[in-house]
Amino acid sequence: MQVGTLKPSLTKTLERRYRAIELPEGEDRETFLAEHGGDVTAVVTSGRFGVQADLMDRLPKLGAVVNFGVGFDTTDVEAAQARNIVVSNTPDVLTDCVADTAVALLLDVMRGFSAADRFVRAGRWPSEGNPPLTRQASNRRVGILGLGRIGGAIAHRLVGFNCTISYHNRREVAASPYTYYADLAEMAREVDVLVIAAAGGAGTSGLVTRDVLAALGPKGYLVNIARGSVVDEDALVELLLAGQLAGAGLDVFAHEPKVPQALLELDNVVLLPHVGSGTVETRAAMEELTLANLDNFLHSGTVLNPVY
Repeated sequence: MQVGTLKPSLTKTLERRYRAIELPEGEDRETFLAEHGGDVTAVVTSGRFGVQADLMDRLPKLGAVVNFGVGFDTTDVEAAQARNIVVSNTPDVLTDCVADTAVALLLDVMRGFSAADRFVRAGRWPSEGNPPLTRQASNRRVGILGLGRIGGAIAHRLVGFNCTISYHNRREVAASPYTYYADLAEMAREVDVLVIAAAGGAGTSGLVTRDVLAALGPKGYLVNIARGSVVDEDALVELLLAGQLAGAGLDVFAHEPKVPQALLELDNVVLLPHVGSGTVETRAAMEELTLANLDNFLHSGTVLNPVY
């Protein structure tokens, strides 16, 4: 069964190859589950939708939740474990594109490229002259929240910009060449840019608090390619409006696809519609790995990329 909107080609393959059914929304949902829920053995979904415990309860034969994407925070993994339901995702194949996006956001927000593009398109250059000067992006102190696959790839790229890298994790990464901070706010005080690459979910919800953002300070920049839930979005907006942060590059938001109206009006904020992995090559690889996880479960009862 498909839960939520997926890549069109993936939906077609699920229908054609597996005769998958799609869970409807609204008042038809309960009728649909009453009729089909007892036959569902696998669900294919994405990080935007996921599978919560109440839906698992309606699917007594469910054995696997197969996620299209690396994020699985919208799926209740503890409930899945309690019911012996395996959960998979698609790691590695999107690492490069998401890391590229993080670096692009860092460059854009510090150099003001998107704002400069709007300045030219609005015809302001001839009448107003050059836009204000921006900040150099190379040779910066960058702190990374979450030095996993994607965080490590971001760090590797930024070393090429002669940046000094530090990081915060739940625990120190053995043999890492970068400086570890056990305290996130302390790291924020010591860097020019804070890049969020942590996994979403209850364990990281609101981890970047008002205090952490305040520690980053009026000359500091925030880049988030992880999950909007990791950041106190209200505090982020307030500090940006008050000039207590230099800028932000955001690919994710707390209540997607809704974006705070105030952010739309700020030239020191770059806003992307959650497109970190949105390339032809990466999405094709994610689709292939999603189907491989599904096939493996249907044939052997296990998945290639379990998340626990």
